[in-house]
Parts: sequence; structure tokens; C-alpha cells
Amino acid sequence: MIGNVKSLIPLFVALPLGAAFLIPMISRRLKWIPDVLGNLTMFLLVLMALNTLDIREAVPYSMGGWATSPIPLGIVLKLDALSALMLLTVNVIGLAATIYSVQYMQMYTSKLRYYSLFLLMVAGMNGVVLTGDMFNLYVFMEIAAIASYALVAFGCEHDELEASFKYTVLGSVASSLILIGIAFTYAVAGTLNMSHIALQLKDVPMSGPLMLAIAMFICGFGLKAALVPFHAWLPDAHPSAPAPISAMLSGVVIKAIGVYVIARLVFNVFGGTTQFGPLLGVLRYLGAISMVVGVFLAIGQWDMKRLFAYHSISQIGYVVLGLGLGTPLGIIGGLFHLMNHSVFKSLLFLNAGAVEHATGTRQLKELGGVSKKMPVTTATSMVASMSIAGIPPFNGFWSKLIIVIACIEGDASGHPHYGMALCAVLVSLMTLASFLKVQKYAFFDTMKGAVKNALRAPVLMATSMILLAVLCLAMSLMVLRGLREPLIVRDAANVLTAKTKVTKQ
Repeated sequence: MIGNVKSLIPLFVALPLGAAFLIPMISRRLKWIPDVLGNLTMFLLVLMALNTLDIREAVPYSMGGWATSPIPLGIVLKLDALSALMLLTVNVIGLAATIYSVQYMQMYTSKLRYYSLFLLMVAGMNGVVLTGDMFNLYVFMEIAAIASYALVAFGCEHDELEASFKYTVLGSVASSLILIGIAFTYAVAGTLNMSHIALQLKDVPMSGPLMLAIAMFICGFGLKAALVPFHAWLPDAHPSAPAPISAMLSGVVIKAIGVYVIARLVFNVFGGTTQFGPLLGVLRYLGAISMVVGVFLAIGQWDMKRLFAYHSISQIGYVVLGLGLGTPLGIIGGLFHLMNHSVFKSLLFLNAGAVEHATGTRQLKELGGVSKKMPVTTATSMVASMSIAGIPPFNGFWSKLIIVIACIEGDASGHPHYGMALCAVLVSLMTLASFLKVQKYAFFDTMKGAVKNALRAPVLMATSMILLAVLCLAMSLMVLRGLREPLIVRDAANVLTAKTKVTKQ
């Protein structure tokens, strides 16, 4: 089993990377090639990701056979239960987006460039998830980020170019901070291999250079994750991108090159430092602030995609709050909500794209009566809205419940956080109010002129939305063994908690 899985590890990067370069070469005359190759590549990646879910121990892969011990010389990829969870999340959402893109992207030019950039973005995210050293983490992150900058501007309209420029500038600032953090980490540890860094820093006091490196990482990856106060780029970038790219950005990009890396660095790389507790405290408060600020900014929006974008900031706050508790239950809740948010938020952006595709607008005040024209879009939007609001039995309810219980039980030092638990509940109620507004004005209000000539979503767009709506319900079954033992997530959480040492604050 391990041998079979080990042979798949480099393919998670090589397959989408190869397809990204192949598509422009053979698609000049055969216009159907980009759709077929793009979807086939994502389908194969999903099958490969499913094949890694049974992994119980870390499986290293040395590119080119270069030794990793005692001195790491080559590129190291490492697959463990957390990587497997992220690979499944990234590639399932990617498959849903490519299925949706077949008909949605007909309104844009140059599908071959779209799929090439899309697969580059996926290759970068898969590389970030699998890499075992800091420098290649940076390289893969930049591959994903640069592709996403171009995809945000894909329509080449004024708003899209402006949003892409802001995203590029702030993303470059984040990348610079991260690179400086890597340099300081290398200066302290003398290596860039994550496992070797963890050994070098084990029980090391928090020195000035190390503290500066961690601060750089929190700011840099916090900006990639759009945590408050690093969120300024997201409300423009996500609405401006094509709908499947909005789904990818909100569903997986901000997690794979933001939240996931924060979790990996905090717990697996810096988790042995003797002042680990205050670092978790920073994450908790960043998460709580993001929850509150995001939902307050969202509730007054009338542009569907902009409203959804602000809710991405709020929901990422739940994930980071759970991780910041540092307890097994908190980490389980954070990772479970990361998966859930990937599904229901991607679905919401696909819903918004379908509505805009059919009516020519995404302004709530110009919509109304969409339910009579687009029943599939309406039904799937209702499922996604109830999921993000945390209404049982949808998947969002269970992950939010786990996070609330974890806050009440206390952080890694045993200190309960009743205020944060109450905050999580109140934010969920405000989220419900916000999405009831969306349902009322867009789907169930009096039909406006923009909707009268609307047609149902094309079959492949509808298929993608139905797939994600089914997942919103099916993922609730992951808690059948109990809230503390959700399927897949438990093993991923063990990767973060296995060697974590926390001192009381």
C-alpha cells in the first residue's frame, strides 16, 4: 500500500503541470481539447487523492533519489494524513470547477489559456500541500499565486484588472514577508527541511530572529488566507474573477496557501519552542476578529459575490479559531470546518455565477423570483446557505458545534473561552440573517425584469452544483462515530497534535 501511494506523490504535481503545458500545444485547432484534458486531469487527481486516504504514517518521497538524511540535498515531498485531507479537498473542488467551466467559460475567450492557468494553480496548491521543505513551499506557493492573479483578471474588464492588480500587489507583499521569514528561519536552524527545522528548534527559547520569522509567517500567510486585518484584497478579487475561479479562490486557494501552511508551521515546525502558547493565542484572536469583522461587512452587501467574499473572511475565522485552541477537539473542528467551507462556499459562488449567467446581474435588488426560473440553482443555493449558517443537519452545523464545544472545554493550557464560544454562535446567527436576505431578494421576491428571460442553468453547470450540494449533506455523515472522531479528519488532526508541546500562558 505504501509503495503504491509513494509512486503517486510526484504525480499530484507532475500531472496538472504537464497538462497545463500540453493543452496550449494541441488545442489550436481542436477546440474541445481543453475541456476534455482539463476535466480528465482533475478526475484522475481526485481518484489519486481518494487512494491516499488510508495513509496512517508519513511517506517521504525524494525527487531524483537525492538523500534527505543526514543532510537534505534535494526536493522532498511528504504525504501524511493531513496532506491527504488537503489533496482530496483541493482536487474535488477543482473537479467541480472544471465541470462547471465547460459551459460557463464559453462567454470568455481562449479556453486553452484558462485551463492552462487553472491547472498551474492546482499544481501549485498540490505542491504546497506535499512539500517537505521551506524553499519549495515558497516556489509552489508562487506558482499557485501567479496563476490566480492572471485568472482573476481573465475577463480583462476594468474591475477585473483593478482587482487583479490589488491582489498582485498585496500578494507580492505577502510573498516578500514569507521569503524574509524563511531566511531568518534558515539563519536560526541552518536548514530548510521542515522536519530538520523542527528537530533543531526543539525546546529552543524564542530568540529575536526566530520571533521575527514567526511574525513574518503569520503576516504573510495571514494575508494569503485573508485574515483580518490582512483581508483588503479579497472582497475585490473574489467577485471579479469568473465564477469557477471565485469558487477555487474562496474554496481552496486561501486555505491551501494560507491556513494550511499556518497550521503546518505552527504545529509541526515551531510547535516545540518553549513559548508556543502565546503563538496560539495570536491565532485565536485573529480568528475571532475575522469572524466578527467579516460577518459585519457582509451583512450590508447587495452584490451576491461580494457578500459571499466577506463571508469567506468570517468563515476562515472559525477555522483559525479552532486551530488556535491547540486542543485535539479544536483542531478537529478547525480542519472539519475547513473542508466544509470549501464545499459550501464553492457552491455559493457557482450559484452566483449561474444566476449572473442567466440574468446578467448579481445585484440582489435587481433580482427576485429566480426560484421560478432556475429550480436547481435555487435548491442548491438553499442547501449551501443553510450549511454556511450552521443549520442542522447540514455539514456546517457539525463543524461549528465542535468549535463551540472546544472553546467551552478550553485551550491547550486548560483555560476556557466562553466569550469566543458565544461569539461563534452569534456570528452564525448573523450569517443566517445574511443568507436569508440572499434567499429572499434573489430567489423568492417578486420577479424583476432581469429575471423574466432567464433560462435554467446548463446541464454541466447544474451537475457541478448538485454534486457539491450532495456533499453538503453527505459530509454530515462523517460525524457518525461521534463529534470527536469524524471520518478522515481525526487522522489529519493527529498529524498536528502528535508532537505539539504547549506551555501555559
